Amino acid sequence: MRTAIVHYWLTNMRGGEKVVEALCKMLPGADIFTLFYEPEAVSPAIRSHHVTTSLLNPLRRFHRHLLPLMPFALEQFDLREYDLVISSESGPAKGVITRADARHICYCHSPMRYLWHLYPEYVEWSGRLGRAALACFAPPLRVWDYATAARVDEFVANSENVRRRIWKTYRRESQVIYPPVEVEEFSWQPSEDYYLMVSELVSYKRLDYAVRYFAKSGRKLKVAGDGPELARLQKLGAANIEFCGRVSDAEIRSLFARSRAFLLPGEEDFGITAVEALASGKPVIALGRGGVLDSVSDGVSGVLYGEPGERSLADAILRFEAMEQSFSVPLLQQQAARFSESAFVDAMQALIQTNCVLNSRKRGT
Repeated sequence: MRTAIVHYWLTNMRGGEKVVEALCKMLPGADIFTLFYEPEAVSPAIRSHHVTTSLLNPLRRFHRHLLPLMPFALEQFDLREYDLVISSESGPAKGVITRADARHICYCHSPMRYLWHLYPEYVEWSGRLGRAALACFAPPLRVWDYATAARVDEFVANSENVRRRIWKTYRRESQVIYPPVEVEEFSWQPSEDYYLMVSELVSYKRLDYAVRYFAKSGRKLKVAGDGPELARLQKLGAANIEFCGRVSDAEIRSLFARSRAFLLPGEEDFGITAVEALASGKPVIALGRGGVLDSVSDGVSGVLYGEPGERSLADAILRFEAMEQSFSVPLLQQQAARFSESAFVDAMQALIQTNCVLNSRKRGT
């Protein structure tokens, strides 16, 4: 079957793009459609495919501000040639229009956060103009987003957390296939005296209270990643906190390997970085909500705490330090192995095969 992969935008290599990369390896003949594309920011596996961009691509520097125009741009993609469409969704990617007899699988990282479960937070974090824009555009975009769920034949969730969100938002059932993690690329080294956060520096990741806590406590913290919150977080920091910026894959693996523990202070859709920490034999200290519950067991592979805030994090750090020597490196790595790229490929291949059969029956061939 001729296959198209639709992803909201290809401007970096985060969790969603890792899923696209794995799909590209599975489906070497697939074409890619995306709203915005920065070839130098993605992997060779993605660049090796034919990529079609939207009419908004010349404005990709401002892509975070173009949400109201994205539905129109997505619906301009011509997918008439394709028998199978796989959309990778946490923006509006599932809104493409396919042939009536084509199969559309949506791999959902999350329904759009800024329209649904994180809408109140985005209103709070936005300035006056941002709040006015959200109040104006969010209601019609929610109607469009809900309606386009009917264009999907089968939803796949990246975690139990997102499976519940899909039902809450679209009233659609979904199966869980965990995203691919290159667990074999990570290894353990003796711990140095620092904790680690690896994240895009955006508000909903809730890095701010973690930075404030470490600035007060004097414990060493390294923060790898970049984003619009960098300047604000640096102002909250102190000399014991190092902002590493956007670093290479090899440097990330080294940071994981030498850390004492990995911190995840916000609610994640799934939390690939938590699995990467486990693959490095390092415990995870995380807010006990969302996708991290699929990979981290409290007291076994890390420490979970109930509320986002400095006091809860402080209690979790003290609890971790009291039991730090009890964590088993082989056990942590064994837990990470459940989320390997091969496990993702096996599950997705079975799903695609099933949809191929259904497509053939629909077309009477």
